[in-house]
Amino acid sequence: MKIVPPLVAALLVSAALMAPAAGATTRDPGDTAAERLGWGTPLAGSDEFEYGSEQQPAVPDQSKWDLAGGGVDQCWPGHAGNGRRCDANTRVVGGVLRMVGEANGDSGWLASKTGRQYGRWEARVRSVNTGRANGREYHPLLIIWPDSDRWPQDGEYDYLENSTPGEDCAGAFLHYPHNPGPVQQEHAEETNCGTPLSDWHNIAFEWTADHVAGFVDGREWFRFSGGASGSRQCIQCMPSGHQAIQLDNFFGDNLTPATYEVDWYREYA
Repeated sequence: MKIVPPLVAALLVSAALMAPAAGATTRDPGDTAAERLGWGTPLAGSDEFEYGSEQQPAVPDQSKWDLAGGGVDQCWPGHAGNGRRCDANTRVVGGVLRMVGEANGDSGWLASKTGRQYGRWEARVRSVNTGRANGREYHPLLIIWPDSDRWPQDGEYDYLENSTPGEDCAGAFLHYPHNPGPVQQEHAEETNCGTPLSDWHNIAFEWTADHVAGFVDGREWFRFSGGASGSRQCIQCMPSGHQAIQLDNFFGDNLTPATYEVDWYREYA
């Protein structure tokens, strides 16, 4: 386990204060799937991020979240060993969760401590490059990851996964629970997009015994069901999973710096 020296941690926190360079600044609630579809009252694992400030960034509530590296001011290897996921790159700043990806490949990560089979999740998010794009860009994601950490055996639901911050349209990859081997997944790409993901949008996911479905600003944009075969289970058959928020590094180093923000995060039964 890599321990980040205090001076480096302080510099990372300073980096986390960097505001996005572009994108609409409004934090109005907008249309939510929860309100349109009557999902009810958010569960205890939800977080409005109404703490922290620009002057004193706050560690995400550790009663609700697991931190990168397993604790404050720690790091562990990034996605597929690319760069590092460092706790200090994820802070609550002025009522917003801010995740910073640096040019050296260090980025943020956060995972909910609440796992379940079936449920609904929604978050208000935006992402943007904070440096000139060089073709090596971070991937902003919202994921339901299996509680077992067994992949691909127990599947993975990337209900938001884009290859660059601030893209025009949302993307998603829904992985079937399946035996090790070639990845078996469904890909969804939003059509008739509104404003780009550099603006605030409400991204939601519904997982039931019958299907998985995704929503942007209260509008359904994908739905998958079934698909079991000799080598895989049905797409909605993950045994149990929890939310992860990630700004993933697919390249190693020399990345385009980026910021990924979450205004609020809500879980529903």
